Amino acid sequence: MRDYDEVTSFLGEWGLFQRLIFFLLSASIIPNGFNGMSVVFLAGTPEHRCRVPDSANLSSAWRNHSAPLRLQDGRQVPHNCRRYRLAAIANFSALGLEPGRDVDLEQLEQEDCLDGWEFSQDVYLSTIVTEWNLVCKEDWKTPLTTSLFFVGVLLGSFFSGQLSDRFGRKSILFATMAVQTAFSFLQIFSTNWEMFTVLFVIVGMGQISNYVVAFILGTEILGKSVRIIFSTLGVCTFFAVGYMLLPLFAYFIRDWRMLLLALTVPGLLCVPLWWFIPESPRWLISQRRFREAEEIIQKAAKMNNVAVPAVIFDPVELQELRPLKQEKVFILDLFRTRNIATITIMSILLWMLTSVGYFALSLNSPNLHGDAYLNCFLSALIEVPAYITAWLLLRTLPRRYIIAGVLFFGGGVLLLIQLVPADYNFVSIGLVMLGKFGVTSAFSMLYVFTAELYPTMVRNMAVGITSMASRVGSIIAPYFVYLGAYNKVLPYILMGSLTVLIGIITLFFPESFGMTLPESLEEMQKVKWFRSGKKTRDSMNNEENPKVLITSF
Repeated sequence: MRDYDEVTSFLGEWGLFQRLIFFLLSASIIPNGFNGMSVVFLAGTPEHRCRVPDSANLSSAWRNHSAPLRLQDGRQVPHNCRRYRLAAIANFSALGLEPGRDVDLEQLEQEDCLDGWEFSQDVYLSTIVTEWNLVCKEDWKTPLTTSLFFVGVLLGSFFSGQLSDRFGRKSILFATMAVQTAFSFLQIFSTNWEMFTVLFVIVGMGQISNYVVAFILGTEILGKSVRIIFSTLGVCTFFAVGYMLLPLFAYFIRDWRMLLLALTVPGLLCVPLWWFIPESPRWLISQRRFREAEEIIQKAAKMNNVAVPAVIFDPVELQELRPLKQEKVFILDLFRTRNIATITIMSILLWMLTSVGYFALSLNSPNLHGDAYLNCFLSALIEVPAYITAWLLLRTLPRRYIIAGVLFFGGGVLLLIQLVPADYNFVSIGLVMLGKFGVTSAFSMLYVFTAELYPTMVRNMAVGITSMASRVGSIIAPYFVYLGAYNKVLPYILMGSLTVLIGIITLFFPESFGMTLPESLEEMQKVKWFRSGKKTRDSMNNEENPKVLITSF
């Protein structure tokens, strides 16, 4: 029996129909880019200090010295969360005593910010941090907000595939777009941090589901030669475009509620896509809805201006079509032998630590020296050459060496940041962007590498488990950013060290480039570990090397 690609080969690979699907599905990913990273500005923490009420009647000198000094990054700065006891300094002010000259400040009693905080509006007019005072003893809520968004992403990745298998690609694609847009809009009306965070979890579920289903729909409709381009230069690059638009919106709209409204509106622009994006004919065939699949293919042929065969699906072939019986596999099969278990554990570590590096660097971009909006834009912009580089490297070079190489490069430059003098901030920013380039390149190669390592029967499960590990990494990542409040270079030392470590571990993987994909666990067990496979270049050229799709996360 012919497969779907053979049946629809008369459509061609890159007609008007395919180009339309390519660009519309890629465009549907753009809102994911700015929604996925919006917390960078929604939960930004501006400079702040304890509020001193006007009723305190302090002199200007005592107002300027109302906060004790603390050591941060090698210099003395006013404390964000403590002030001198207001009653005492008000008394000194009334007596005309001067701070530092007449009164030894180190001997004064201190107290918490009992009257709230004064927040600088140089960068943000308002954020959820300034709205609900998520600083000092409440500052743990800021990284938790981001982590819970990624918990929603983790939950969404569980259900999106199953729902699209059950109800269809198109229906779930637009349903998850609606969830993402609707619950982002509801966040505008949040009355407290708890309400905002619960809604944010649901937005995370819709965000990843939309991404995954759009990816599946594109790979099922597009031909073999276009799929790999769609999954890199299409999906990943358009995600980066959405990410680049985020700082542009945030620069001109510095109130978090208005910013959230502006980021929600583009989701409504996706509604007309319903009339242009078809259901997956492959899915319709799997549901035995052959007439609907034929109608879509006929419309595609008309759009591409090609003749339609008299019979698209042979009735005899349809009679032969039965659900294929597959051997049942379980998660424990990924740990069946010592060899497979070790590869699985290393894969989980590779995905999780690479994800930590990618998301921690992305979320930390506004904390870099200089303009927060420009730094965020550069962090997004560097992803485009990273994806292109990964695509080019995967076409010609061994997997484990190129992944280890970009990880060594990314981790190495991050470790160099601690050596940069404080006055050379532009050098630090450049090193951070180069580190982001290396980590992003590695991240975009992991789907290919993992899919090639495992046999057919457990391949989807292996990619699913390791992808889940990357979600765990994204949940952990905000706490690396949180460490920057205590020492600005500490997150880069940790990220750089872990990235170099996982680069070393990558060298112990078996090589998959140019090898026939394993079809059984027994074949996988024969992989020779600590060196590349024994096949010669001639034998590799004689074998068919199946194409595997590349995606960012």
